[in-house]
Amino acid sequence: MTKLASRELLAQIIDHVCYTELVYQRVNKKLSVDLSQAEVEGLVVLVLDDSATSIEKRGKNYYVTNQPRQVQLVINSFNYRLITVNRVTE
Repeated sequence: MTKLASRELLAQIIDHVCYTELVYQRVNKKLSVDLSQAEVEGLVVLVLDDSATSIEKRGKNYYVTNQPRQVQLVINSFNYRLITVNRVTE
């Protein structure tokens, strides 16, 4: 995927990303933090809007990785729902 195409895809995800009640708890647990719903959503937008972010589609999910923040978002490619956030340790 070209850099321009990935930037356009990330912009599309920003416009459509959605959340469930359980995902907020999952994000806090996986990252060992205590963020409010607004803070979780803000973190997701910051990661998606960062020029250091890369995106890869595997199966039905997008894996959005940001090395400087050491996080990876897993987003469903059909409905843009945030599934989880993983800590990147590479």
